[in-house]
Amino acid sequence: MNNILDSFSLKGKVALITGASYGIGFAIASAYAAAGATIVFNDIRQELVDKGLASYKEIGVDAHGYVCDVTDEAAVQQLVATIEKEVGVIDILVNNAGIIKRIPMCDMTAEQFRQVIDVDLNAPFIVSKAVIPGMIKKGHGKIINICSMMSELGRETVSAYAAAKGGLKMLTRNICSEYGEQNIQCNGIGPGYIATPQTAPLRERQPDGSRHPFDSFIVAKTPAARWGTTEDLMGPAVFLASDASNFVNGHILYVDGGILAYIGKQP
Repeated sequence: MNNILDSFSLKGKVALITGASYGIGFAIASAYAAAGATIVFNDIRQELVDKGLASYKEIGVDAHGYVCDVTDEAAVQQLVATIEKEVGVIDILVNNAGIIKRIPMCDMTAEQFRQVIDVDLNAPFIVSKAVIPGMIKKGHGKIINICSMMSELGRETVSAYAAAKGGLKMLTRNICSEYGEQNIQCNGIGPGYIATPQTAPLRERQPDGSRHPFDSFIVAKTPAARWGTTEDLMGPAVFLASDASNFVNGHILYVDGGILAYIGKQP
């Protein structure tokens, strides 16, 4: 019998992770590189791509970075054609690029709402559509959409984000439904509250040494009693990109320390 760990290997695979100059995308790409994949990423501006390339180089990863706006269909088609020519046909796509605007719904303009939907929902459709033909020709493919707990839950000020991530959950299921027969698996990862530089202000100790109120709120709502780390997402992301998950399709894997399972403590 083959070693079961071989089925988790990404050796010889080309992985495109959108918006992976830093944060969750960077962590997932780093894990893929450690599992043997060739890393390709994009960002919206050259300085972000350069910053990403420097960060990858620092950890010994020879990544390929491109400037591309994932909401621009013609630019995405061109990006995929360039990657196929310069690196190889994409085996793994992670739709990671995303934005959030925390604005109460009645204060949010339709234009702001559309912008969030464009990046968080339309872009995964555009990029997936661009890579699927190559995956069909190759006879296999993995698409991983970075969903959210907001694919399941609502919260104040995130109407556009929750609408987009709920839509992304259903796009995930639909890609599975349409292309499962072509040996393409499309799944989602729903991160919980992850400790990143962006969320650092929410975890700073107060002048009296107490926790930030939001920090206390999240820890109390999480059975694991802590924030997640980007490392917590690495194993699930490798699993969904590897042959180990070949019969897992249309699934959203929530990596949330148990928040979605828990009603919370009685006050």
